[in-house]
Amino acid sequence: MTLDALQRDRYARHLALPEIGASGQERLAAARVLLVGAGGLGSAAGFYLAAAGVGAIDVMDGDAVELSNLQRQILHATADLGRPKAESACDAMTRLNPHVKAVPRRERLTAANAPARLHDAEFVIDATDNFASKFLIADACHAANRPYSHAGISRFRGQTMTVLPGRTACYRCVFERPPDEAGAPPPQGPLGAVPGVLGAIQAGEVVKHLLGVGRLLTDRLLVFDALEGSCRIVPVRRNPRCALCGKGG
Repeated sequence: MTLDALQRDRYARHLALPEIGASGQERLAAARVLLVGAGGLGSAAGFYLAAAGVGAIDVMDGDAVELSNLQRQILHATADLGRPKAESACDAMTRLNPHVKAVPRRERLTAANAPARLHDAEFVIDATDNFASKFLIADACHAANRPYSHAGISRFRGQTMTVLPGRTACYRCVFERPPDEAGAPPPQGPLGAVPGVLGAIQAGEVVKHLLGVGRLLTDRLLVFDALEGSCRIVPVRRNPRCALCGKGG
């Protein structure tokens, strides 16, 4: 596609960046991303993907908007209470940028529907809030050879890393297997700004990957602590005995 005058005005700050420019912006407009989860992480990631002009964004979420979500899930508003999150999120993204095709998928990602949902996606964002979904996304992206961004949050902290299947450390390399959540205490928090920070970083990873610029958070786990005001990088490596991507698989 060729950018028209309105698009050149909308993306003027991108066009001024040598790493993006007109050709990069056109590349973003031709891309398709799968966003799994339209909560705290997905809200920030979705807003910035739409603002960046990523052409097609599939939003998967099977939940409805609840009042307690609004402290952090900025894609939704009070008027959206009771609406499916996927629809509310896509409406907000389209209002922000009508050039973006936001497609609501009112369902959870499962082993059964994952091949179809990942088929056309160039990149997957894990914006889910439970371990079962995170391990499922890791497994599905490995099977489909789709790059993905993992992020997780708790209380005042969050973490994120990017995975290129078969080339970099995967989610199972780092976390191996889901923890036993039976009898676990109810979640505390998070501070509303924490998923905003991590989700914005995930959106940045998508743009960098699509354009082939910068250094991705591969083989590195970024850990953010809002309470301490700190951010650190933890090196991670592929596990040759990983049950997913190593000889143990």
